[in-house]
Amino acid sequence: MSAEPLLLGIDEGTTAVKAALFDTRLRPVGRGARRIVGVCHPRPGRVEKDPLEILQAVVETVDEVLRAAPGPVVACGLDHEGESVLAWDAVSGEPLTPVVVWQDKRSEEILSELAGDAEEIRRRTGLPLDPYFSAGKLAWLLRHDATVAGARARGTLRMGTVDAFLCERLGAGFATDASTASRTQLLALGGASWDPWLLERFGVPGDALPPVGDTTGSLGVLRHASWPGDVPLTARACDQQAALAGAGCVVPGRVKATYGTGVFVLAYAGGGAPTATGGLLPTVAWRVGGRDAFALDGGVFAAGAMLDWLAGGLGLAQSAAELGVLARGAGDARAVRVLPALAGLGAPWWMSEARAVISGIDGGTTPAHVARAAFQGIAWRVADIVGEIARTTAVEALRVDGGLTNEPLLLQLQADAIGVPVETGAADATVLGVAALAAVGAGILESVEAIGPLVPVARRIEPARDDAWRTAEHARWQAFVRAAGALD
Repeated sequence: MSAEPLLLGIDEGTTAVKAALFDTRLRPVGRGARRIVGVCHPRPGRVEKDPLEILQAVVETVDEVLRAAPGPVVACGLDHEGESVLAWDAVSGEPLTPVVVWQDKRSEEILSELAGDAEEIRRRTGLPLDPYFSAGKLAWLLRHDATVAGARARGTLRMGTVDAFLCERLGAGFATDASTASRTQLLALGGASWDPWLLERFGVPGDALPPVGDTTGSLGVLRHASWPGDVPLTARACDQQAALAGAGCVVPGRVKATYGTGVFVLAYAGGGAPTATGGLLPTVAWRVGGRDAFALDGGVFAAGAMLDWLAGGLGLAQSAAELGVLARGAGDARAVRVLPALAGLGAPWWMSEARAVISGIDGGTTPAHVARAAFQGIAWRVADIVGEIARTTAVEALRVDGGLTNEPLLLQLQADAIGVPVETGAADATVLGVAALAAVGAGILESVEAIGPLVPVARRIEPARDDAWRTAEHARWQAFVRAAGALD
C-alpha cells in the first residue's frame, strides 16, 4: 500500500525557522526548527538579520523534515515575517543588505518627509505612515545604501520581502503574494499589483519588486541540492495571515491572536474590504483565484521580545519561561505596571516614538512583581485591540497560538482582560495554516473555508472576572499608558 500524501509548511519567523509535515486532514506528522541567532541591533532603533543565515536555516530545517517524511510531499506552503525587507542582486542572488526587520525604526526620517501625503497614503492602502511597514524601509535602503544604488544603476537590483528572496534562491522564482504586498504600503487595498502613485511617492522602482500573485495555486517548485527531492510550492503568505487560517478563522467574525515576538490580532472579514476604524488596519487575508479576502489587523510590537529583555537584558530570570513561573508565584503585581513598547506602540494608537515603561516600583517590589506586571501588560495591550474589533464585530472567543500561550497565567489574564473565552488550537497555527493553504492550492481542500472544520479547539479558558472589574481595570490601564507619555 502506498504511503499517505503529506503537506509541508515552512514558517520563516523573526527568531526561528520551523518546518512541519501534516497529513491531508491537517494532523501533525513531523517537524523541525532552527533558531535565528543573528538578530542584531547595530544602532538604536535598528534591527537586522543575516539573509544567508535565514536561507541556511530554511535549507537545513526542510532537509531534516523531508528525510524523515513517511510519505510523499504533494504540497508545500511558505510563510514569512511580513514587513521585513532586503535587497539582493538579480544575477548572483547574493544579498546586498541585511534583512531590515519589521521592528526597525530607521525609516522615520523618510516618513516625516511624506507627512503631507499621509492622508492619501492611508486612503489608498488603509495603513498609517509608520516605520513598521515595508515601503519606508525600502526607500531608506535606496537612499542610503551605496551597494543598493550601484545595483540599481546596473539594472540588477532586486528588492522585497523575505519570501521573494527565499523563493528565488530556492528555485520557485521572484514573486510574492497579495497578503504580503498588502503589508508593504505599496499596494492599494483591493489593487491587483503595485500602485504607481505609491511607488513614486516612496521612490521605490517597481521593476525591482517581485510580481504580486495569488496566495494559493501552482506557484513553482522549491529545490536544493541537499534535499532528497523537490517540493511543489502551492501557497505563499504573510505569517499572520497564515496563522489566521491555521486558527480556523476562515469565516467572518472569527478572531485570532498569535503570541510571539509581538502579538498580532486578526479578525477575518471575508470578501469585502473592511473600513479602517479605531486604529485597526484592513489587510488582505489571502488571494485565491485572483479574488481577495480581507481581515482587520492590529499588532502589539513587543510581547515575547519584552519578556526576553526582562529575562536576559535586565536579568530577572534565566528565560522568558522562568518569568512565567515567577509571575505565577507573585499573586499580584503590587503597584507595578509594564508598558511593552520596546519597538513603539502599534494598534490602535500607532505611536512609533513610544518606549517601554516600568512604573510603580517601591522598596518591596520583587522580580516576581515585575514579571507578573509584564504578562498583565501584554494581556491589556491585546485587550486594547480586541476592544476596537468588538465595536464593529461580535467577538465570541479569541483563538490563540504561539509560544507564549504555553504560559497558563497569560491565558487566564487574557480571558479576564477581554471578557470572552480564550481558545487554544494548534501549538503553532502559523505553520499549520500555511500547510493548510498549500492543500487549498493543490486542490486537496476545495476552499479556504474547508480548513475551519479541520482545526480543533484544544482548551477553552473562561473569564474569571466580571464586567465591572474589567471596565475599571481597563480604564486604569489606559490612564497608565497616557501617564507613560504614549497617548495624547
